[in-house]
Amino acid sequence: MATVESTPASLDQIAGDVTDYYASTLAQHGATPRGVDWSCKPTQELRFIQLLRLCSFKAAFSMNDVGCGYGALRGFLRQRHRRARVDYLGIDLSQAMVDSARSRWGHVPQTRFETASASLRLADYSIASGLFNVKLHHPETAWEPWVAHTLQSLHAASQTGFAVNFLSPPLPGETTPSELYRPNIEQWTDYCESALQSAVEPITGYGMREYTLLVRRR
Repeated sequence: MATVESTPASLDQIAGDVTDYYASTLAQHGATPRGVDWSCKPTQELRFIQLLRLCSFKAAFSMNDVGCGYGALRGFLRQRHRRARVDYLGIDLSQAMVDSARSRWGHVPQTRFETASASLRLADYSIASGLFNVKLHHPETAWEPWVAHTLQSLHAASQTGFAVNFLSPPLPGETTPSELYRPNIEQWTDYCESALQSAVEPITGYGMREYTLLVRRR
């Protein structure tokens, strides 16, 4: 894959637009899957299952949840992996999202939420669910440098590896909303293998038009 370049100004513009967009979805739908632009709780949790295949729950670990929204993944961990010892940090661009997450999960031990554009610490794992799907009005030539920048940040903040997901490309003859980003699976798999020097495990076939990449340090 060709080198992806960006400027601080363009990254700041995208970050600002993404913040405004999700602040509006939260205001409209509240702390629900719709509030972070997912259709429903079952599909949201199915995505979490794929992303968490990265993690070993046999021992305690630390996790960065980048683009944490209202903290749904923290709630899922308590429900699905009740005995897991997880030092969890949720990070989101939106102060409104972080405030909502703190009100719901701030009382949970080893749990905190911060407003930031990238992880504030080195953790064992980093997770980013749905972070790249809605590019709004930005062309791919602007959006893809932001994706690359974010993948680099996830890699730098993850001692063992990170997991992300993307929407699958449209089928032949299928139309798709212009604000959605739907890259080929090879594009970011190749990027993580070459630019980040990581081993990538693609996860497909779990019933939705998307895929998950488990990216582990070699």
